[in-house]
Amino acid sequence: MNTQVGDDIRALRKSRGMTLQQLAEAVGRSAGWLSLIERGNADPAIRDLEQIAALFGVNISFFFRSASREAAERGLILRAADRVPLGSSDSGLVEELLSPVLSGSFEMIKSTFAPQSDSGPPRPPRPREDGGLLLSGQLTLILDGEAFALSPGDSFQFAGKPYGWRNEGDTPAVVIWIVSPPIY
Repeated sequence: MNTQVGDDIRALRKSRGMTLQQLAEAVGRSAGWLSLIERGNADPAIRDLEQIAALFGVNISFFFRSASREAAERGLILRAADRVPLGSSDSGLVEELLSPVLSGSFEMIKSTFAPQSDSGPPRPPRPREDGGLLLSGQLTLILDGEAFALSPGDSFQFAGKPYGWRNEGDTPAVVIWIVSPPIY
């Protein structure tokens, strides 16, 4: 049995504020079945994983990252070759989950903001803490209506504030983002 798949499903479900019953109903299964999956006592069928992935807006390959690695490494190390891009360049933002698991108290994300892109209206405050480090490019972070221009090497941290971003530059802006609790 693969406990990482169950752990990931549980973390995704909780990050979206869903109960076991709500997710089970959404995929046409029983809460008991889903509980077995989340605890690693049963393996979901590919069709079930496809439904769950679609519901959470991730690709099914998300659940198989690191599957080919040694058992001792899984859940501790996430190799660059195993990272799965989330989002699309059409939206102006592509993210890669850097965390080996979602069941911890935080997650790490590599966010690449396309040139001349922005988040649109501010995202509402959420009960979480965000922090990050701009590795390359230029990025404007908008927190509670105030704009902060970031340059490579600048870092940030905030909690419970409406936020947005824009990359007015001609090159991608790359940020290592830390979120607690995990959202993916």
